[in-house]
Amino acid sequence: MSAITYRQAGPDDAARLAELGRRTFIDTFGHLYAPEDLAAFLEVHSAESWREQLGDGTLSTCLAEADGAAVAYAKVGPPSLPFQPRGPSVELRQLYVLKQWHGAGVAAALMDWAIAEARTRGGEDLYLSVFIDNHRARRFYERYGFEEVGLYPFKVGNHYDDDRIMRLSLKDRT
Repeated sequence: MSAITYRQAGPDDAARLAELGRRTFIDTFGHLYAPEDLAAFLEVHSAESWREQLGDGTLSTCLAEADGAAVAYAKVGPPSLPFQPRGPSVELRQLYVLKQWHGAGVAAALMDWAIAEARTRGGEDLYLSVFIDNHRARRFYERYGFEEVGLYPFKVGNHYDDDRIMRLSLKDRT
């Protein structure tokens, strides 16, 4: 495998992130949804949507690349999930890794970046949501010390999934 480089994504990366987001979501979850529900959800991963997000000063995205190709990303920002944070908080909005890069340390590097970014933003807690049946991701988050703190109905088109809201206390981590 090629060496991975990490950098802050900018507006010029919108099309690459759109394709990466669509591809990773379809590869991981595409088989679960009716085509019309999947298509509606994937509008979130349009290049236009990404340009807006990358221009939003409240969000930050770290892009992982191998030989110039986008292979993973993580995005953090202020809490947007339907819950009441218990104090100064940041949300890990997405952590997407192409399947062929699973187990290569990319997710760990992006999680380390997300934790550092949350601290830089003054967060005492880092929140995320994860699909109840995404066991691999849930185990990964639990290894970092994330704990389940709530439920979240995640909408894909007209379909609702059961997601779990998880929290990592940054005050307890050194």
